[in-house]
Amino acid sequence: MEPLLLYIDAVTVPVPDLDTGMAFYCGVLGHELLWRNNAEGQAGLSTPRSSTEVVLTTRLGYEPDWKVASADAAASIFRAHGGAIRHGPIDIPIGRLAAVEDPFGNRLVVLDSTKGTYRTDAAGNVTGVS
Repeated sequence: MEPLLLYIDAVTVPVPDLDTGMAFYCGVLGHELLWRNNAEGQAGLSTPRSSTEVVLTTRLGYEPDWKVASADAAASIFRAHGGAIRHGPIDIPIGRLAAVEDPFGNRLVVLDSTKGTYRTDAAGNVTGVS
């Protein structure tokens, strides 16, 4: 059986606004912009030795986002085994997402990319999903 949690897709980091967050995380800490979605209030930054992204966000809390094959199936498994679904599953631009809690009270976000990945222009602005 393949484990449910495939890898950490991203760690969301709340910032007051994307420009201020990018000034620190890109300008001071040296991370590179991968994509920016102003409509979602998010910007994805690279980590040099991993495919895990730092996702600056103006709307979410600090949390790990775990990639799964199916957010719906993952949420059901958590609920069926003593955990809870705190939010969702809901549609997101690239797939589905759910905020779950394990039986020990730890909050995790599980997401899938069933709709694709972000397509960006040369400046990193999201132009669609492919």
